[in-house]
Amino acid sequence: MDLPSEKPLKIHLVNSTESPEFTHLTQSLTRSSIIGLDAEWKPIRGQTHQPTFPTVSLLQLACQLGHDSDESETFLLDLHSVPLPSIWELLRETFVSPDILKLGFKFKQDLVYLSSTFCLQGCDPGFDKVEPYLDITSIYYQMQHKQQGRKGPKETKSLATICKEVLGISLSKELQCSDWSHRPLTEEQKTYAATDAHCLLKIFSVFQDNIVKKGNSSNDMVELHSSGVNLGLKEILEKHDIDDKIIRIKYSEASHIFQATVSSENCQRIAEVDVAVSRTSSRNTMPMNESLLKIVRKYGEKILLRESDRKPKAARKKAKKHSSLVAVTREKQLDNTGDWQGPPPWDLSLGGDGCPKFLCDVMIEGLAKHLRCVGVDAAIPSSKKPESRELLDQAYREQRVLLTRDAKLLRHQYLIKNQIYRVKNLLKNEQLLEVIETFQLQINEDQLMSRCTKCNGRFIQKPLTTEEAVEAAKGFQRIPDCLFNKNLEFWQCMECNQLYWEPSPYNSQKQHECIEHLRWQLALDIRYSDHSLKYRAENEMGQGAYETIDLYQYRIDIIQTSL
Repeated sequence: MDLPSEKPLKIHLVNSTESPEFTHLTQSLTRSSIIGLDAEWKPIRGQTHQPTFPTVSLLQLACQLGHDSDESETFLLDLHSVPLPSIWELLRETFVSPDILKLGFKFKQDLVYLSSTFCLQGCDPGFDKVEPYLDITSIYYQMQHKQQGRKGPKETKSLATICKEVLGISLSKELQCSDWSHRPLTEEQKTYAATDAHCLLKIFSVFQDNIVKKGNSSNDMVELHSSGVNLGLKEILEKHDIDDKIIRIKYSEASHIFQATVSSENCQRIAEVDVAVSRTSSRNTMPMNESLLKIVRKYGEKILLRESDRKPKAARKKAKKHSSLVAVTREKQLDNTGDWQGPPPWDLSLGGDGCPKFLCDVMIEGLAKHLRCVGVDAAIPSSKKPESRELLDQAYREQRVLLTRDAKLLRHQYLIKNQIYRVKNLLKNEQLLEVIETFQLQINEDQLMSRCTKCNGRFIQKPLTTEEAVEAAKGFQRIPDCLFNKNLEFWQCMECNQLYWEPSPYNSQKQHECIEHLRWQLALDIRYSDHSLKYRAENEMGQGAYETIDLYQYRIDIIQTSL
């Protein structure tokens, strides 16, 4: 069987903003939804008196053109030749464009060096953020472990190792430590730099195809097995006698994906019409398609440089003296970041149904029971130990506001806008009050005890008699004997079948008068500790009764009886 026709790896060296290559770069960025990023610099040899970051000499941008196209072009941005202030705005916009997914391999270090290089040329504050971003190491982790349905260690592997395992291609890294500040760059250096960025697109393509084909729900590992050979890249490199230095190909089915050959002459063959395009016009980027948007929403990350990241290691040690002050400042910043801005996803102006819905993470699951007692839809995570992405995905899927005490979750606010709120209070009663006031929830008598505190389900429309309740409770719930002689109404959850009852038909006027008290005390009054309730329950209903009753229902009975 013949291999499909191979497309050459198009490499464009950009060494001037007046060149057709630069115009072609700006046009390609407007047509790209995915770009691979990499940088090269001359290593610093030996010890220097003043700690500094290396100066980045070359920035590689591999652009995948179009949504469903395999066409891509790789640009080598020569930072020694191009005036940095003239490209700073272009790169800064690209790094934070929501329409472009940025791929990289441990790119945070590259960004630190890149930002330092631009700052030295007067482009202060350089670069401080890249989003949306996806690291190749995270992709590798997802393919090798997540799809097996288990949590594996996040192994630290080189790009060459990942390429070999995922694409079946061995990359030589001999030129990594070459002198990238020397001009002109050799053909071998150009090929090495372009290949490093281009392979990021191909690895992501494998990941994306795997998600699309298997619906991101398969537990099978990505299969890599031999069934062919792709010698396109090696053959073209043999013409330059550099095949042993740059790349070695092995038999692999995955190598069909990596169809790349090098044609350095492409740098000279840019359409003349590109020159006529204005370089100062505003760029209209192409929005992501739905498939890519789902991947970004589920797996997307962002790189955010802190002030300490901008200092070399020796300078960081001196800065440790001020660590306590920095910690306090950061905590204040997080508090401000967590302030609710709205509108929530249930808002009518956004097409919502007007019914508030929350998701309480594991740190504040008790708040969920409080909210349910006053009739508010409050869910808890689907799993006992959810990852951040699982929480975000559940909140987005169910159109809920995620309530949390975890400040780290606020870093993902850009993924689900206006759907994360950091609860500031520690006590459950105060947390309930905070949520009601923050989201301006309207609590009335009809909502009280309208939801199951156990599972968040709704009650059946018609109450049960004592006989019906006894029959319904067989096997999983005990009804105290002291309730049999009372004329009570029982309510059953339609989801989990849990039974609830009122201690006696109390006056509706009194309920109205006590609504403010019930709003805060109904779920869990701090006066009724578990120890006190256990003692009281066993005195009333006998030894062991505490283990069989619904603790929240029993607490509510006591509170209502005392009103």
